[in-house]
Amino acid sequence: MAYLEELGMKAVMPSFMAKGEKQLSTHDANTSRLVTKIRWVVESANARIKRWKFLDRILPTSQVPYIADYIRIVCSISNKYFPPLSTGNVDEDNAVACKIKYLATQINHLKEEVESKKLDSRKVLWKRPEELLDFPRLDEEELRNMTCGTYQLKLSPSYAEEHFNDGADIMVHRDDPYLLRVKIQSRHVSSKSYLLWIRYNETSVTGWYCKCRAGSRVVGVCGHIASVIWYLASGRHQESIHSVRDWGRYIDESSVIPEPVDASESEEEGVEE
Repeated sequence: MAYLEELGMKAVMPSFMAKGEKQLSTHDANTSRLVTKIRWVVESANARIKRWKFLDRILPTSQVPYIADYIRIVCSISNKYFPPLSTGNVDEDNAVACKIKYLATQINHLKEEVESKKLDSRKVLWKRPEELLDFPRLDEEELRNMTCGTYQLKLSPSYAEEHFNDGADIMVHRDDPYLLRVKIQSRHVSSKSYLLWIRYNETSVTGWYCKCRAGSRVVGVCGHIASVIWYLASGRHQESIHSVRDWGRYIDESSVIPEPVDASESEEEGVEE
């Protein structure tokens, strides 16, 4: 990091919790999201290079003088015959960048409300999510604007099917007419669950807070919040939730490559403990 800064670069890395902490601060969680959003550009380029088996392994020292040439050749072939890594609209991308840079300076007002009013210690009357009739419906674009990416939205159907269709591992409680408290089971630890809060009005979701590691951020949302909002605002209104891919066709026909997932939010894999 110090070396990069000496070269005049601004170097940032995802934040880590100090010993004894259970959650990143809003500032640290926001900063970490900025890093993971940017690093996907580098990771996707590296992933394309590593599709070549020779470059997807540790090479002997005898090959060191030739590695640069190999990479130039592979990159030239990729640039010529593979689709661009980014096919987005430049103006839209700039708008997203401006939005997340602005959000990174904001605080999580709902987190402050939960802590100041001690909402996590109040008595609750848990109900099934199907009883919520006033939660706003949101389309894919509105959900994507809220999550600041597509990674979580692509995972939400499978997460929703796992938790909501079979025995409903999610329960909701109203702390006030437009504030939901939700309890959701951890995907990785059967004995662990998370509490999260979602504030909304007749047309949109206006605030969120989860007690997981990255749940206080306002630059996008954590995976728990994304899945719950997707289900309440969209998924439950669909006739069925299609979540599981038929990976067998990729085994039978190796020339068919599954559509890559934008892992710009892949830090969520390490959120739950």
